[in-house]
Amino acid sequence: MSKHPSLPVVGYPDPAGQNLIPYGRQSINEADIAAVTAVLKSVWLTQGPTVQRFEESVARHCGAQHAVAVNSATSALHIACLAAGLGPGDILWTSPNTFVASANCGVYCGADVDFVDIDPRTYNMSVERLQEKLSRAEPEGKLPKVVIPVHFAGQSCDMEGIARLAARYGFTVIEDASHGIGGRFQGHAIGGCRHCAMTVFSFHPVKIVTSGEGGMVTTNSAELQQRLLRLRSHGITGDPKLMTEEPHGPWYYQQIELGFNYRMTDLQAALGASQMERLDEFVQRRQHLAQRYDSLLQGLPVVLPYRHPDAYSALHLYVVRLESEHGGKHRREVLEELRAQGIQAHVHYIPVHLQPFYRARGFRPGDFPVAENYYRDALTIPIYPAMSEAQQDRVASTLAQVLGVSG
Repeated sequence: MSKHPSLPVVGYPDPAGQNLIPYGRQSINEADIAAVTAVLKSVWLTQGPTVQRFEESVARHCGAQHAVAVNSATSALHIACLAAGLGPGDILWTSPNTFVASANCGVYCGADVDFVDIDPRTYNMSVERLQEKLSRAEPEGKLPKVVIPVHFAGQSCDMEGIARLAARYGFTVIEDASHGIGGRFQGHAIGGCRHCAMTVFSFHPVKIVTSGEGGMVTTNSAELQQRLLRLRSHGITGDPKLMTEEPHGPWYYQQIELGFNYRMTDLQAALGASQMERLDEFVQRRQHLAQRYDSLLQGLPVVLPYRHPDAYSALHLYVVRLESEHGGKHRREVLEELRAQGIQAHVHYIPVHLQPFYRARGFRPGDFPVAENYYRDALTIPIYPAMSEAQQDRVASTLAQVLGVSG
């Protein structure tokens, strides 16, 4: 179970006797347990053949040539940026509507970070705002080296539009698909890298599939794959062609750049590979629950999630927006009343540029007004594959009650 402070222990009553419904949770079955147990009984516990099997499973699902597993999506973002050549003096742009890791990875590389405001319907990076920002940055010599669009809640960004701009302005695209495995864009699996250099996935327990903790980078470039493999393991190579001298023997290796200990274990990979067997089932169940919410929440003073016709969302999150013109309760009141009744609503996300760390780097309220307006009234309600329809009915009826709407 996740250690996230906002999540309760799922399936157990709290001290007040309520059965809590989290906003998300993992789904573990006997096959998952058997897969991990088999590794425990094997000779490999750390990085070994099961990691490669997990990588191959993800690459095959996505239609990518290569996949490199690491210990978290944050690590995956970091080494993807390094593999793209991001460094001091460079600029990375991402969405303000994301978790801080999507921006922090640029800071880790010594680059400057900036943001592109979001589309008011999808809550993803706006291609129009990106185009405007690029047009202003070009004559100033401040074009980004890397742009990281974030597939918020599991719905793909307009990657075709972003790729056209990348070709024109010369930046590298790294898709942050931490929410997105199992989703599609224009009929193609997210992660196939049709419109980007690399795609990053997360396998945190509340994501679509889990390895406990873990992340992965997919790419169609053998050169990027080899660099990613080195960066996840201290920058070390055993390839004689990359060494500065002849190997001293079969044990010999060289560190040829500064890398990190970002390796995934076979224990984690066993769980992830087993979960991949149910990926389509997980996403189909999320789609079913989302469609039920669309019906159950009709008539409430909320804006339901928009699903773009070009995108098939993995539906990691189901986010509604409280209608400010309703004149009812503030978002905090609604969230606290839901939680008091055992429904662990959440908020995704506080705009990254409003975090103290980024305010100290010069960002201010009002810089990205669409993201800030979205944040003021966004509310994440529970969705996960093991959620029963009775639990979902309870969420919908409790939200209606809290908002003062009679059934």
